[in-house]
Amino acid sequence: MLKVLSTGQTDVGLKRTNNEDAYLVRIDLGLVALADGMGGAAAGELASQFFTESSLEVFSRAGPPSGSDRAELIQYSFELANQRILSHVEENPHHRGMGCTAELLVFSSERFTLGHVGDSRTYLFRQGRLRQLTQDHSLVQDQVNQGLITEQEARRHPLRNVILRAVGTRETLEVDLIRGTLTDKDIYLLCSDGLSDMIDDDAIRTTLALRAGLSEKAERLVEQAKSAGGLDNITVVLSEIVYE
Repeated sequence: MLKVLSTGQTDVGLKRTNNEDAYLVRIDLGLVALADGMGGAAAGELASQFFTESSLEVFSRAGPPSGSDRAELIQYSFELANQRILSHVEENPHHRGMGCTAELLVFSSERFTLGHVGDSRTYLFRQGRLRQLTQDHSLVQDQVNQGLITEQEARRHPLRNVILRAVGTRETLEVDLIRGTLTDKDIYLLCSDGLSDMIDDDAIRTTLALRAGLSEKAERLVEQAKSAGGLDNITVVLSEIVYE
């Protein structure tokens, strides 16, 4: 029997005065989600809330997803949030430029389906190895893909926060959909760039490998990001697969 354990942690960090991140943990509906708002002050906070609320609304109406409709529900969640943000900006022009990056991970039977837009990330920790499932929709990632800069140079690049794709910035939204099979003891990490910009993959892997509960691991990741400078809001969602 499949069981999913999940927890979330969010922190404003050491430099920001407000938290524009939001997360959602609803294992009863088979989903976890994370959004990182942009646009400043209330606008960024609203954008991330639009995403988590839209996801919850879509999946609450539909109930736990079957294998065939997970991708459709994920796509609709992104589209609904995208339209709500655009409509809000039309009615509130002073919020122009608001939007969010987002991750929506859905578990069903023995498989997962992941929707991804922006530079928030989802990682898979399996059998001691850490793998990034998503690819950043950012200017520096495009340059890495073209071989113009290295991964190490990308981490320090002054334009690393320039996002090429986000929820709520254009009428048409392209969502990356990633699918895979669940394995016992898998740990899935959703995080905002407030974590991934502050600590490297080795530090993440070391923490996820600890003999500790999910909540303690999440807390440690947040504290590591703060110890490294805490330049942005930090949000972590962890989900562990357990077969009983």
